[in-house]
Amino acid sequence: MTEMTRRHSGGDNSGMMFSSAKHFAWLSIAAAFITILLKALAWWLTGSIGLLSDALESLVNLAGAMMALAMISLAEQPADEAHAYGHGKAEYFSAGFEGLLILAAAVAIALGAVERLRNAQPLEQAWLGLTVSALASVLNLATALTLLSAGRKYRSLTLEADARHLLTDVWTSAGVIAAVGAVSLTHWLWLDPVIALLVAANIIRTGWTLTRRAIQGLMDQSLPAAEYAKIIAILDSYRREGLDYHALRTRESGARRFVSVHILMPGAWTILRGHAYAERIEAEIRAALPQTTVITHFEPFEDPASHIDQGLDR
Repeated sequence: MTEMTRRHSGGDNSGMMFSSAKHFAWLSIAAAFITILLKALAWWLTGSIGLLSDALESLVNLAGAMMALAMISLAEQPADEAHAYGHGKAEYFSAGFEGLLILAAAVAIALGAVERLRNAQPLEQAWLGLTVSALASVLNLATALTLLSAGRKYRSLTLEADARHLLTDVWTSAGVIAAVGAVSLTHWLWLDPVIALLVAANIIRTGWTLTRRAIQGLMDQSLPAAEYAKIIAILDSYRREGLDYHALRTRESGARRFVSVHILMPGAWTILRGHAYAERIEAEIRAALPQTTVITHFEPFEDPASHIDQGLDR
C-alpha cells in the first residue's frame, strides 16, 4: 500500500509566548500580595468573618499564582527525547492544584462561619473596613481582566483559570461588602456568617470547575467544537479535488493543539503530488489554528485496508 505519514508543527514561538505569560504570572503574584494586605487590614478593622473569608481566598490566589508561575516555567521548556510532544500539560497541574486549594479554603471559611453563627459578635469600624476591601476588589478586577485577556491571547489555561478565580473573588467581595454594610445598618449579626457560607459555596463551585478542566486536559480532551468545525471545513473543501478523509483526531496539550487525520487519494497519484496536497492541507489548518501540530497519513482509495484502519490500534 502506497502511503505517506507526515508530521508538521506550526511556527514554534512557544518560547516567546511563555516568556510573556510569565510576566502576567508575576503580575498576579504582586496583585495577590497587595490584595491580601488590604483585605487582612479590612478584617482587622471590622472583625468580620466575611472579610476574613475574603482574605483567605486571596491567600489561595497567591498560592495559585505561584504555582502558575512554576508550571508556566516548566511548560516553556522545549521538547526533548523524554517529552517529544513538549511540556504543555504542566499547565493542567497548576489549574488542578489551584482548584484543590480553593476547595480547602471553602471548608475553612464554612467552619469559621458556623462558629460565628453560634457566637455572633458585633462589627467595628465597618465603613472604614469596607473602603479598604473595596480598594482590594478594584485591584483584583483590573488584574483579572488583564489575565483573562492574556490567557486567551496565549492560550494559557493557567492564566485563564487564575483570571476566572479572581473574577469570582471580585463578586465574592462585592457580596461580603454588601453583607457587612447591611449588618452595620440593620445590626442583624447573623447576616455576616450567612454571607460567609454563601461565599464558601461559591468558592466550592469555582474549585470544582477548575479541577474538572484540569482533569479533562490531562485526559486528552478533543478540541472545542468551534475549532473542530474549522478543521472539518478545511478537509471538506478538498473533496472536490478528488480527496477524502477519515480517522480525524484532535487533542490539546496546554497551549498547543494536535491534529491527526488520514487522507484518501487516488492510487495513481505520485508521491510528489500527494506531498503537495499534504503541505496545503497542513498549512491551512495551521493558519486557521496557530500553535497546531498536524499529522497527515495518506492512503490510496483502492486499497481495502485504507478503509478499515480508523481505530486507535492502526
